[in-house]
Amino acid sequence: MAVLISGAGIGGLSLALSLHQIGVPVQVFESVQALQPLGVGINLQPHAVRELFELGLANELAAIGVRTAEVSYFSKHGKLIWSEPRGLAAGYNWPQFSVHRGKLQMLLYQAVLDRLGREAVHSGTTVGTWDETQNKLILQLVDTASEEPCGTAEGALFIAADGIHSTSRAQLYPHEGRPRWGGTVMWRGVTSAPSFLTGRTMAMSGIKAKKFVCYPITDSSNGQALINWIADLSFPADYLWNREDWNRRGKLEDFLQEFADWHFDWLDIPDLIRNAENVFEYPMVDRDPLPQWTHGRMTLLGDAAHPMYPIGSNGASQAVLDARILTREIAEKGMVPEALEAYEADRRSATSKIVLANRADGPDKVLDVVEERAPEGFATIEDILSHKELEQTAQAYKQLAGFDVESLNARPSIVRNGYPCIEDGA
Repeated sequence: MAVLISGAGIGGLSLALSLHQIGVPVQVFESVQALQPLGVGINLQPHAVRELFELGLANELAAIGVRTAEVSYFSKHGKLIWSEPRGLAAGYNWPQFSVHRGKLQMLLYQAVLDRLGREAVHSGTTVGTWDETQNKLILQLVDTASEEPCGTAEGALFIAADGIHSTSRAQLYPHEGRPRWGGTVMWRGVTSAPSFLTGRTMAMSGIKAKKFVCYPITDSSNGQALINWIADLSFPADYLWNREDWNRRGKLEDFLQEFADWHFDWLDIPDLIRNAENVFEYPMVDRDPLPQWTHGRMTLLGDAAHPMYPIGSNGASQAVLDARILTREIAEKGMVPEALEAYEADRRSATSKIVLANRADGPDKVLDVVEERAPEGFATIEDILSHKELEQTAQAYKQLAGFDVESLNARPSIVRNGYPCIEDGA
């Protein structure tokens, strides 16, 4: 009997590959008829990269991403606040990657097709409701296009990995309503432009109310690279924000003027924005942490379980970790509710803390500290913040999110290649 997964995003596909690694059959149901490489750039932290490497995807990741060398914070005047190495340069045994989200999803999707076969993925199909018996679940399937029932599927476990608008989560918590908006709207784009700083730098400038983030998602060729960028602006609570949709086209006139004078000696931000291939608008939203993910033989995973603000570069990474830890628990306990309960016990509290930390701006809060202490700028950062304060802020978030160097390098693999095949209900 198979594990049934709704959602062929990063979390769902990582889970499918992980379960296949330990010999568990999988069926994936995806509402989209044909997956496309949509979205813009994201970062994969070393703890997630480690897991994808252990799935045998090291070469594929290297082919689509940039090995991030450093992360740097700058004031709204473009002056350096803090910089630290990342990935291998920071002492990790695994790199950090900046990648196009759509390319990463397609990489995982192709790996699922190659390893599990095309019959393992059912496109254009959503999960309606589910019924549980003593030893299995029965999913009622719905055709996305017609919204008509299109059969059933039986499995030992059901994992809802269908994103921030999870229909399964909505059935469990029908009064939760829409995602929670924190007052910030993001405009995102990708621009072919000259490389900046090291050519592999992730840079953050400004303050929470007006912030600009950028990093390359391709290596430099003839001095040019594809630069992913995000422009954040805060709005009053009564601002009529649009429903989150990575494919909503943005308008330059809605935000460019706010960054019109951000001409830094290391990057011309207005020029970068104006020359984008496309611009997308997205309200920064999350959901409140839940009191429970697991209900019998079903549980939530990834953004369906813990959608978080895209701060600290952790959304996709945490979904990958969900998949690997759930796989470990199934390997150790079998395809039984106790495996889901153990997974939740490991992950729910940890991810809830990250959700709340990201609401408080995570490691980016250093930008507002500088603004409060030196709104007109500074001669040297040491006059405003000590090296120790800066280092502690960065280290505290790494520990919270589970990727401090020493702990990650020292811990054993989450999923051991030597696990035997799992018998149904074992």
